[in-house]
Amino acid sequence: MWAHSMTVQDYQDLIDRGWRRSGKCVYKPIMNQTCCPQYTIRCQALCFQASKSHKKVLKKMLKFISKGDVSKAASEDEPMDSHIEDAVVCDFAYKGESHISQSELTPLSEDHTERVESEEKNAGETKEEVNVQKVESGCPQICTDKDTAVPGEPSRSTKIVHVPPKPGKGADLSKPPCRKAKDIRKERKLQKLLQNQMCTLGGSQLQTEDQVFLLQNSKSKTNQPKTIEDFVFVSLPDDAQHKLEAENAPNGPECGYGSFHQQYWLDGKIIAVGVIDILPYCVSSVYLYYDPDYSFLSLGVYSALREIAFTRQLHEKAPDLCFYYMGFYIHSCPKMRYKGQYRPSDLLCPETYVWTPIERCLPLLEHSKYCRFNQDMKAVDEGRLKELGRVRVLHKRTIMPYSVYKKGRKGPSDEASVQQYASLVGQTCSERMLLFRS
Repeated sequence: MWAHSMTVQDYQDLIDRGWRRSGKCVYKPIMNQTCCPQYTIRCQALCFQASKSHKKVLKKMLKFISKGDVSKAASEDEPMDSHIEDAVVCDFAYKGESHISQSELTPLSEDHTERVESEEKNAGETKEEVNVQKVESGCPQICTDKDTAVPGEPSRSTKIVHVPPKPGKGADLSKPPCRKAKDIRKERKLQKLLQNQMCTLGGSQLQTEDQVFLLQNSKSKTNQPKTIEDFVFVSLPDDAQHKLEAENAPNGPECGYGSFHQQYWLDGKIIAVGVIDILPYCVSSVYLYYDPDYSFLSLGVYSALREIAFTRQLHEKAPDLCFYYMGFYIHSCPKMRYKGQYRPSDLLCPETYVWTPIERCLPLLEHSKYCRFNQDMKAVDEGRLKELGRVRVLHKRTIMPYSVYKKGRKGPSDEASVQQYASLVGQTCSERMLLFRS
């Protein structure tokens, strides 16, 4: 369906019946025929509970913003003061007294003693040299002392020398001292305020200069991929195909309803842009594009969490706005299952258009790709088409009900196509939207 113009309320009612839009093209999958059924999914933003993986993404972003790099494993960042190989161990085999010959009770060889001592001298541990000498003179004495040995009991001559730990390495003087997170936030806030002032005072001039620069270099850079700035700074026409009709309501959000861009800036550079629709009952996520150099930050997950938080923020001004729509959930596609990780979430029943908790839907989807989630077999679509004659039609710049248009129409009947259209959009939308007839 091609929507030349669409209000936010019309689109809200359509997505609650399984529709989705791409620019001016509004489409609805044939659920019982497609190979991969697409179920509309929404998250209850007010009751959202971040999972462990979501918290990791937030912590990773916070560490990157505050420190400027991605944290590594603990073993790399914080080396231990001492290691097990620093200890000196004398290991001997256990043997009974009757199996020990006099030849085996010779003192440690001088080569072995000198080698151990040289290793310890290189390490700078003078105290360990004394301990090594004790092992050298003590071990043979214990083995040859037959007065203290017990017949039939193995003579244990193993000695483990406990070496005191090395002193800590201390702070790395080659790195600058750590700054407090509070000071970093203040500095970034000041930079953001200055950037906003520059955009307010000279935004149009800056945008014009960027457009001229892009036009001058368009021929030389035709084969090069565009940057995020190329998409953001280029102005859009007033009738941009991706926009909904903007609307401001007294009890709505301050920004109003419609289509918006959420820009993610880092040190004066755009690293991601999220496109969203703000509707009467929800924030609908359209798509996200980001700088691949920052893919390690999991910007897809991070932007979804930010949009959920934004939904809760809008709810304070617009009480009816309390859901976050994530498009379609495709259970048979592993790459699309991540949408079900934002809990609590609901899936839309494709027959009755009633929201059902995803926990009840997943077992059904494991057995069949297409499912009716509403288990009440007597339940029907409450918004189904009831009166075809009340469908609004635009014919020759005149608005009329379909019953009037049908009487004056010449040629073959189009009742079947109008019937299909009205049954898919529902009675409410069919009476509010205008169906163009030539």
